[in-house]
Amino acid sequence: MARPTRFEHYRWLGDKRSLVVHDLDNTSDACAIDELMASEQFASFGPDELIEAKNRCYNPCRHCVAA
Repeated sequence: MARPTRFEHYRWLGDKRSLVVHDLDNTSDACAIDELMASEQFASFGPDELIEAKNRCYNPCRHCVAA
């Protein structure tokens, strides 16, 4: 799966609908990133780190974020 153009310099992408964060370096088809981008209900994080996503109450995606 190709990285979304708008996020070529970001690693972590949050889904505002489900509060799930995805690792764009490790996505799978189950992550449905294309559908998320079409919904326009996504978020990036500053700094672009998993800990920042967790600080904002996002949960790691079970398909693409290593435990």
